[in-house]
Amino acid sequence: MSPIQKPLSLLTLLLLGACAGSSRDVRDESADGEFVRATPLLEQQIEDEAARLPYSHGFDRLEQIRWFASIGEPAYEVLLRLATDGRDDVAAAALASMGATRDSRLVPHIQGLAWSEERLKSDLGLERARTLVRLGDWSAMPTLIQGLRDTRLFTRALCADALEEATHERFDFDPRAAQGERDKSIARWEQWWLKRTGEGILPTR
Repeated sequence: MSPIQKPLSLLTLLLLGACAGSSRDVRDESADGEFVRATPLLEQQIEDEAARLPYSHGFDRLEQIRWFASIGEPAYEVLLRLATDGRDDVAAAALASMGATRDSRLVPHIQGLAWSEERLKSDLGLERARTLVRLGDWSAMPTLIQGLRDTRLFTRALCADALEEATHERFDFDPRAAQGERDKSIARWEQWWLKRTGEGILPTR
């Protein structure tokens, strides 16, 4: 298992039920722009947490993600910046924080992040797909369905959980089952996806 796999797994498994809420008394409601800006004090707190993020681990990292998600809009600019960090675990934490907000306005911003093709095909690409699906953009769902074919149990389990969370479907997929059984379930997922896209009922944002 690579160094990034366990943190990514832990982040996703424990953040599936997270939701965000921000207090109005920590926002600058008069600010212009798409997202509410932080007050000077909160802005400094956000930057301090961002600086600490690369050095946190385990549950400390999870608490930071929950904190960023609870702040919501005032943290978006910093989280989008962190999502392009060269360290995959930092970028994954930023994506997990944004996914936990369930704010669909983040979708075009995440889609527009300057990522290399190599990163999009990595584990981080799966984290990106999970985040987009959690934010309501189902166009990333084929990436999660493909992730069910991964050779690693953790990755298969994470993709299955993300798909079930979004669709309330499982199609009897068991990440621990023999490959032949998994293939049957994956075929059902692929048929389900083709039917949804063919009927023109694909949820996006």
